Amino acid sequence: MADWLTLLPALVAIVIVLWRKEVILALLLSLCCAELLIFVQAQGAGPAILLDGSIATLERIVAVTGDADNARILMFSLLVGGLLAYMRDSGGVSATVKMLVDKGIAKTPRQAGLMTFFISSVTFIESNLSSLTAGISSRGLFDKFKMSRARLAYIIDSTSAPICIIILLNGWGAYILGLLSTYSLGDSAVSVLIGTIPLNFYALFTLALVLYTIITGKVYGPMRKSEQQLHTLAEHSEIDVKPSHPSYMLLPLLTLVASMLGFMLLTGNGRLVSGSGSQSVLYATTLACLVAYCMMLFSKRFKHQQLVDIGFKGMSELLPLVTIVLLSLALGSSLKLLGTGTFIASIVSDSLPLVLIPALLFLAGALISVTTGTSWGTFAILIPIGMPMVELLGLPPSLVLAAILSGGVFGDHCSPISDSTAVSSVASGCDLLEHVKTQLPYALFCGALALLAFFIAGMLMI
Repeated sequence: MADWLTLLPALVAIVIVLWRKEVILALLLSLCCAELLIFVQAQGAGPAILLDGSIATLERIVAVTGDADNARILMFSLLVGGLLAYMRDSGGVSATVKMLVDKGIAKTPRQAGLMTFFISSVTFIESNLSSLTAGISSRGLFDKFKMSRARLAYIIDSTSAPICIIILLNGWGAYILGLLSTYSLGDSAVSVLIGTIPLNFYALFTLALVLYTIITGKVYGPMRKSEQQLHTLAEHSEIDVKPSHPSYMLLPLLTLVASMLGFMLLTGNGRLVSGSGSQSVLYATTLACLVAYCMMLFSKRFKHQQLVDIGFKGMSELLPLVTIVLLSLALGSSLKLLGTGTFIASIVSDSLPLVLIPALLFLAGALISVTTGTSWGTFAILIPIGMPMVELLGLPPSLVLAAILSGGVFGDHCSPISDSTAVSSVASGCDLLEHVKTQLPYALFCGALALLAFFIAGMLMI
């Protein structure tokens, strides 16, 4: 089978999304296409290829749920719906928004945006926690000031991953250090990783553009249309519920953040950066749901059966997005087996003038992460390609690594099959396709600037 055919599933997904505006259909057809190609690759074409391919598609979906981390992500995504419903229906969101406005903490759209950026930045321990905490905290404020959920999704999505890859005192840093450990780069792996911070151009440009958007209040392209329509996932605003007390939102939210840190330490045997993000976020969300449930039950305003109904209603609101996460995980697994990322990387590595290496590695990382929906998977593919170049050709290791990291983060924002994109949509209450469409011009602008910056850096440093 021709290597270029490994790109076909990604192309199918993009075409269907643009044509039919249906993400679930696009992911399902793309997954079917990938499984057919895997079957042909292994056994060749046969008369029962469609039946075998369809069965393989179902089995791939079943297989990804067998992975513990994937199962935790799906459970966590459902539980978030229950947590959001508890905080909303208790009146906690309305009360918190009223308190923030009355006390002058967030009395303007700019202050609301800066608060969202701040919360997303200080929860850099885990990207999903960052998106989740900032999104939940700010949904009501954005409703109050008539700002679209698409803008909220953009702010939290474009802050979480870039801040995680810049600060690095988290699972991201530990994972990358693990990938670097087998190479002789002249300096220690920690020094190389720290050296990427001022050279991680895509992350820095993205954070700067987020701050520009917040401070000026200006939005462009599809985002402006969303601002005019104020489209949200739910047909009602969360601040329509009569205010009760801010503690009904703040206590579960503090429980979420504090227990996330605690569980990261617990699962990492006392080392924060070694903790399991998927385990910690699931345990923390479960505990936050339990706290919200107990507070509402003991308030005597709600009975147990009412709370069960509220929780399941909240989960049902997120079922379409959970389905998207499930199909994204399955597609990522199929594309890894098919070798899509490896093929893109091989194209780049075959023709690399030295000064162009950083720019082309960034471009390869961007293409791999967009087509596969995974930044960590992109790092796993490109670091074993880029680091041997550093060893053999004497290239600056921090610049090469920064280009790979920037490319991987780019796909987190642009790809509709990225779990980070889906979690940001869940946290903000924005339709996934609308989030991708409104964020894409911003990501492409920062991507173009980063590509130019890596080209210039390559000329100056190599």
